[in-house]
Parts: sequence; C-alpha cells; structure tokens
Amino acid sequence: MRWGVEQRLEFIEFRLFWEGAINRGDLVEQFGVSVPQASKDLSLYQERAPGNMRYDTRAKRYFAEPEFMLRFLDPDPYVYLSRLRSVTEGVVPLEESWFGAIPRADVAVTPRRDVDIEILRAVLRAIREDRSVDVLYQSMNKVRPEPTWRRISPHAFGYDGFRWHVRAYCHLEHSFKDFLLPRILEVGELAAPGESGKADWLWNNYFDIIIAPHPGLTPSQQLVVAKDYGLPDGKGTVSVRYAMLFYVLKKLGLLGSPEKDDPRRQHIIAVNKRDVQEALDKSNASQGLILSDTATNAGGGK
Repeated sequence: MRWGVEQRLEFIEFRLFWEGAINRGDLVEQFGVSVPQASKDLSLYQERAPGNMRYDTRAKRYFAEPEFMLRFLDPDPYVYLSRLRSVTEGVVPLEESWFGAIPRADVAVTPRRDVDIEILRAVLRAIREDRSVDVLYQSMNKVRPEPTWRRISPHAFGYDGFRWHVRAYCHLEHSFKDFLLPRILEVGELAAPGESGKADWLWNNYFDIIIAPHPGLTPSQQLVVAKDYGLPDGKGTVSVRYAMLFYVLKKLGLLGSPEKDDPRRQHIIAVNKRDVQEALDKSNASQGLILSDTATNAGGGK
C-alpha cells in the first residue's frame, strides 16, 4: 500500500484506540482527502481489521468494539503524553497532533529560552560539515566575566529539561564542554575542526545510576514509588552519559544526600551513592563547579 494510505489507517486506529470513535470527516479534515476516499479508507480498515469497529447510523460515526485489537498502531503512553504536552505548550498545532477530543491539560511552564535562529543554523552547519566555528560566548565563569570569542567544534546537543546546549570541543581550553545556545551572542567563520566528537569520552560513555524508593517511606508508599518509576524489583537502573550525569542527578533530586531529605518530597535515592560521587568526580562535575556557571557541564566551567 502507498505510505499515505498506511498513514491514514494508522490514524483511524489512533482515533479508535485513544478516543473510541471516528468518522469520515475526521479523515477529510486531517488529510485533505475527498469524502469518497475517506469512505474507502474506513472500508479498507474494516477489511484489514475485522471486528474492530462498528458504524452507528444514528451518530454517523464508527465506534471501537469491546474486542478491539491493534493492527496498525503500536501505542505508547509516553508518546501520547508527549504529543499532548507539545499541543498544550503550543509547540505543535492541534491539527497536526491527530487529536480529536483533546483532554484539558496544562504544564508547569518555564520561561522560554531565547535561541537565535541564525546561531542555531550556524552550529547545525558546523556539525553537519564537521567543522569548527567562532562564537562570542557569555560565560558565568569568574575567569571570563565578559563575552569572549572562542572557536568550538560542535558535535551534539543536550537538553536538561529546561535548556538546550551544544556539546563541543573548545579550542581555547582544549577540552569538551557544554555551551548554552542563548549565551552564544554571535557566530563567526567556519574553519577546520578540532577534536572529533569520537574523542569526547564523557559523551560517548555511560554510567548506571541505581535508584530505589526512599527508605523513609512506608512499605505501601515504597511500592507505589517503585511502580511510578518502573522498578519491578524495588530498584532499577538509569543509564546516563557522563556528560549528562550532573543534569540528570539534579533533575531527579539525587545531588547531595537525598536519603536525608524528607521522603514526602524526595521519593527516591541512589543506591550506589559512592559510585555516583566517583562518577561525578571523574567527569569534574562536582556541584560547586556546576553551580558557579549553570552552563557548565561534566567537563568543567567556562
């Protein structure tokens, strides 16, 4: 079948699975097909997935049957909620989301970070062409309190849940670092690259954080926390790039001594706390160093 037809069959199943119903108008509105084509698509779906839906003449809609079985869609609750978040935040238009009856939702918003589109394009070009680029960067480091021109060889992007940074080899300090995109004020010329991203050990290697419910919780609370975090055996592993370790630990509340925190606020701890600290030391990402410049990374301050 043509990709367009398969996509429409998947859309039909998406609506039936998540919203319980669909009609021809939904296909017409979503894909811009004709009414006869929408009817053909629904008939084809019935042929390929018999017993999945029934037509209600009064409502003029197809409804999912109780014995509904997935044939074209591999649904994921995280994908659904991610899509819902994107629509709620205004990142994705409703008409592109496949939602029909979208539930009421809201997100804990953070201030939108100002990323210059031309700076982003220049960084992307440097990565794509495997080149270096001059950037005027405003660090929060005491060593360089004023904007400083430096040459970087970018190779990847990172996101800590709040901000995007580019992972790059710094020609000025001869090491791999993170540079927050909004703090790149100007870009200059492209040139030959420095160290390849393949040499970025902190980016290419992973550390396992072993997490478990806070011991201060009651047994029933520990069980629900284990369920919440997907810990079937009471503990689990979060595999993290060394270059992203500080950000992940901070987001999970695992910096410092979480076992001493109020369990009603901090629900999990790191079982391998000593190994976690050694990993942070290995990546030179101690809390004090990071906090001196929130744009810094596992490679040190800028």
